[in-house]
Amino acid sequence: MPWYVKLLAALVVGYLFSPIDLIPDFIPVLGYMDDLVIVPLGLLLVVKLIPEEVLAEHREAARARKDVPKKWRAAAAIVTVWTLLATLVLFYVLTRSLKVR
Repeated sequence: MPWYVKLLAALVVGYLFSPIDLIPDFIPVLGYMDDLVIVPLGLLLVVKLIPEEVLAEHREAARARKDVPKKWRAAAAIVTVWTLLATLVLFYVLTRSLKVR
């Protein structure tokens, strides 16, 4: 993989998670439009710059991994824990807001 493709991918991801934007988010509509345009275009450019043989190799590896058995029990446990935590937080917020009034 060429170094400039890795650098561009890192810059796109860095921009995505950076609190600093070209157009601040508090500006209506335009604040989020830069994220909705720059990030997909950057990812598209990264994919276009990846050499075809590297892309084909990794796509083949991904197809081969489709045969790996899924760990549904682990996924169900994680979803259950997150759902329980979200329910507890929502319950806490609602009970606190009702006590204040």
